[in-house]
Amino acid sequence: MEYKYFKKLGREVPALGAGTWGIGGGYWTRDTSGDEEAIAALRTGIELGVTLIDTAEMYGAGHAEELVGEAIKGFEREKLFIVTKVWQTHARREDVIKSAEASSKRLGTYIDLYLLHWPTSEVPLCETMKAMEDLVKRGLVKNIGVSNFSVELVEEARSCLSITDIAAIQNRFSLSHRVDEETVIPYAKKEGMMYMAYTPIDKGSVANNQILKKVASKYEKTPVQVALNWLIMIEPVVPIPKASKVEHMKENIGSVGWSLSKEDWDFISKSFR
Repeated sequence: MEYKYFKKLGREVPALGAGTWGIGGGYWTRDTSGDEEAIAALRTGIELGVTLIDTAEMYGAGHAEELVGEAIKGFEREKLFIVTKVWQTHARREDVIKSAEASSKRLGTYIDLYLLHWPTSEVPLCETMKAMEDLVKRGLVKNIGVSNFSVELVEEARSCLSITDIAAIQNRFSLSHRVDEETVIPYAKKEGMMYMAYTPIDKGSVANNQILKKVASKYEKTPVQVALNWLIMIEPVVPIPKASKVEHMKENIGSVGWSLSKEDWDFISKSFR
């Protein structure tokens, strides 16, 4: 596994994480049919170095967090980096606290990084961020961040804080979805924040891309591995692809330990503009 150091986190994390959207259910809906397979995939990932796991209270109505909690049992906790998120309808101070406590209970541990899942106009941002800061004071949460935020909103969130800072931003980013390329990502790099890229392989559609297939053949890799490697080569970016099956987790892990040439990285970049 490769690692990236982030000043705002004060530690290294894997260059590749594991996402859990769709594991354990969907949008506030619980589904236990794939539990054993999902736990096996997550445990395989941890064993192979994917110790950063991203989840959220909304995923499977909390069941994804329960599955993460089960998967991490028996592993050295300090080597793991567990991320979860509070839904925007729980952005009021008291709701943020309750959500974090409930997430921690489902996970069976403290939270390394706690994110506001989406911005909301219903609650003053400072109310939410100050509640998250209080969670840091309590030790339930180690770091805080935001998801689906612009640079301007990140700056506003930071202005609300006094004893801590935004350590990470999680937004959608992939070869075909590059809104943040000239804005949020350079900002995260400058500020020493981690940028977590969700939906990094466009829900698996990159697997059939002819351009990626052509490049992948040069490296004896798959198109998915090439797409993820392209992301990993961007300094502050940590992609978090979902892998609900062991074979998918192993394929994702094949994106680390090597690098595209500058020529191929540039070629791919231009081909997807």
